[in-house]
Amino acid sequence: MGLSRAFRAVAYAIRRTRGRMFGALIARVPLRAIEPLAIVMWCVRSLYDAKTRSSGLERREVGREVLKLGELRNWSVLPGRTLEHLLDQRLHFGRQRDRAEALPDLQRAASVLARTINEMRADTPGRPVVVSPFHYVSQYANISVVDELRKQLGLASIGVVSGVPRDIYGSDEALIPNIEILHTYSETNRTGLGLRAARSLRRHGVVVLFADAPPFALSGYPMETVGVSIFGRPARIHNGVFRMGAPLDAVMLPFYLRFENGRFSAVVLDPIELAASNAPQRVAACIEHALMDNYARSLIAGHPSMYAFSPSR
Repeated sequence: MGLSRAFRAVAYAIRRTRGRMFGALIARVPLRAIEPLAIVMWCVRSLYDAKTRSSGLERREVGREVLKLGELRNWSVLPGRTLEHLLDQRLHFGRQRDRAEALPDLQRAASVLARTINEMRADTPGRPVVVSPFHYVSQYANISVVDELRKQLGLASIGVVSGVPRDIYGSDEALIPNIEILHTYSETNRTGLGLRAARSLRRHGVVVLFADAPPFALSGYPMETVGVSIFGRPARIHNGVFRMGAPLDAVMLPFYLRFENGRFSAVVLDPIELAASNAPQRVAACIEHALMDNYARSLIAGHPSMYAFSPSR
């Protein structure tokens, strides 16, 4: 019994040391090297890992055959998930080790969002804003933009409705203590999630919600959807942002990130009044625009059902 416990302790120490070494290494990789590294890693792993290979091929074929996006650059689309994970790790461990924290590209993206929000507040003081990052490039990059936006708006904290599991690479709370995560992948805090998000919106005037989540992403927790048209076909999108935002007369500000040649940029879309009758279709149009413009960097690309999956609740 004692020997078994000793083996487990040694194995844990080895894993922890290996994790620290990897973190120290990835934190020092230049951003311009991340995409070439992702391509090489995907090519090597796809030789022996059928899941990696099929994931890349599904991303490409769904874009070409289902969404009819035409020719897609293989080396942008195929290693998409590998690129996402590398960027997540690069940004997480970079923050953890106080390296590369001041990312000017992401700061500029936050500045555009902050300026747009301040202009909206000048026109209609007190009107709440739902900032909606779409699922592109990296969740850690999106959260970095949100944290910088919080600073530029002068907020002590900001609520984020997130469906990403906590602490994948280490303590998220230690790195982003001013982000109030209103989580969706938890048995203990899903009840009343919309109410907590609405309270956060009233308290801070801004809340963050990823409104382009496709229904399949939360199929383990069937959710309400609303019917729209995407690419000329019937589709379903999450109803949560409308159910929460419409009674508060909130405005949604959607945006998505791009990542090319080691540089981040953001595309900020037109604000949407969530109480308007055409709000769901306007959000759908934004989703369609983003997929056409930036499919290779979509984090949800490749699922055959995409926005067609439709649980009743």
